[in-house]
Amino acid sequence: MKILVLTSATGGGHNMRANSLKAWSETPVGRAANLDVSIHLTLENTHNLYRFGVGLYNFIQMRCPSLHHLYFNYLEKIPHFDHGRMIQNKQRFQEVVCGEEPDIVLSTHAHLNHGFFELAQESMPGRPPKTVTCCGELHWSYGFSKRWVNPKADLFVGAVPETCHAAQRLGMPINRIYEGGFLLRPTFFGPDLTPQESADYVSHELGLDPGRFLLVLGTGANGANHHIPLLEAMHNADLRNLQVLALCSQNKELSSKITRWADAHTNITVRTLPYIKNMKPLLQAASALVCRSGTGLTSEAILCQCPIIFDKIGGVMPQENITLAYCRRHRLGQSFRKATDLPEVVSRILRNPEQLTAARQRKERLRPQKNPQDLIRKLSALLDS
Repeated sequence: MKILVLTSATGGGHNMRANSLKAWSETPVGRAANLDVSIHLTLENTHNLYRFGVGLYNFIQMRCPSLHHLYFNYLEKIPHFDHGRMIQNKQRFQEVVCGEEPDIVLSTHAHLNHGFFELAQESMPGRPPKTVTCCGELHWSYGFSKRWVNPKADLFVGAVPETCHAAQRLGMPINRIYEGGFLLRPTFFGPDLTPQESADYVSHELGLDPGRFLLVLGTGANGANHHIPLLEAMHNADLRNLQVLALCSQNKELSSKITRWADAHTNITVRTLPYIKNMKPLLQAASALVCRSGTGLTSEAILCQCPIIFDKIGGVMPQENITLAYCRRHRLGQSFRKATDLPEVVSRILRNPEQLTAARQRKERLRPQKNPQDLIRKLSALLDS
């Protein structure tokens, strides 16, 4: 089963899901299904104008998230990829499809489900590939792009019931909608840590005290973060019984900056971590996670039952609004708008630690029943139909 995944490096969740499916192809389940996954950064590699759009998206996300409301609404109103004839340099994309000869073309991005599907099928007229959308969004409210849904596609895979409801509202036939759960890396679906394993991980792997509150500061795939202002706020509030682990992804300059800050402010224990492939033990061991409300890290936290504190500094992107709506509906997280507000949120948790137990229980109840193994079986069945 040859799958060509269409994705883009806008944000982090789209590419994360593409790479997760590829990682599953290397597991026994993937090998049993003869799963062969290729990933194509479609927008970036089709035309320079689209590459510029991806860069602009990521720049706005890092510098001023609230401006994304203009960007999002423009793209919702003005079609760029609704039909194959609209797409610039389309022959370059069709050459990729002809070279790969996929059985399935699967999109993990909102703007790759119409014109690019059309071009993919035109590329192989004798044996057109099946077309599948894999949508990781968590709600149907403002921020859910109508371009996620192509009623002509062979299958729409939604992460949660709310996603599938959105697809149905936008015209996807119900018999071609599949609730598939979270498309995350195989390591997220292994056994949960026992309390002793969690304590050992904190002590031996992180070099921290398993008996103290551990706050993880998350960062987006594109490096967006507010680590230093948040650390300053917690230092000024004199939060002493606290350990902070700052994730720095591939940003060595950020890691060095935080290390220098920690050396000068010894009332809070601060450590840094670069990009790590296996996030599950960290999220299961953490007392709470501070992050933007992107679907990727939020989905990982839900699966790991990690309490979430959402960072809304600089405003909330439409795409992040979906996640917040889902989490409000199911009471899955707290939030703050200014760095100086975080200490009070953490202080409330420290005064009422039973909040953490309740938060973990709510996430456990919401963990999707299906996982990527079920999705692989569904895709195999689609080819046989």
